[in-house]
Amino acid sequence: MKIYADSSVFVSHYIQDRHSEKLDPRIVERPLLWCSPIHKAEIGNAIFQHVFYRKMSLDDALILWNDFEEDCAIGIWIAMDLSSRAWETSVDLARRFGPKLGVRTLDSLHVACALELKAERFWTFDERQSRLAEAVGLDTNS
Repeated sequence: MKIYADSSVFVSHYIQDRHSEKLDPRIVERPLLWCSPIHKAEIGNAIFQHVFYRKMSLDDALILWNDFEEDCAIGIWIAMDLSSRAWETSVDLARRFGPKLGVRTLDSLHVACALELKAERFWTFDERQSRLAEAVGLDTNS
C-alpha cells in the first residue's frame, strides 16, 4: 500500500501529542512512508519550536532530531525529492481548491506530492489538508 503522510504524522511520531495514540497502531506496521525536504524542514521547525515554547529542553530536541535523522539514514523513511511537476500540481490545486477550502501552500504541496507519487492513502492530522486530499480522491482513512 502506497501511503503519503504529511509532516503532522511524522511530528506526532517523534513528539508525543494528542494524535500520537491514534498514530502508534499505524506506525507499528512499519509502512513505507516518503520523506521530502519539506518534511524535514517542517519536522525540524516543530521540534525546535518546542524549545522556544519551553515544552522541552534543547538537549531533548537534539535527541529527537538525531533520532529522526538516523531513521532517515537507515531507510525507515523513503527519501524523495520534489519534482517540478509536484510544484505545478500544487499551484493547480491552489487554483482549483483554494477559493473553496482555503488551502495553504504546504497543504497543496503535500497533496500534490501524494498525487505525483500515486499514493493510495493520505495520512494527516490537519483537517484542511484532509479535505483537500479527499477532494482529489485520496483515501484519508487509516
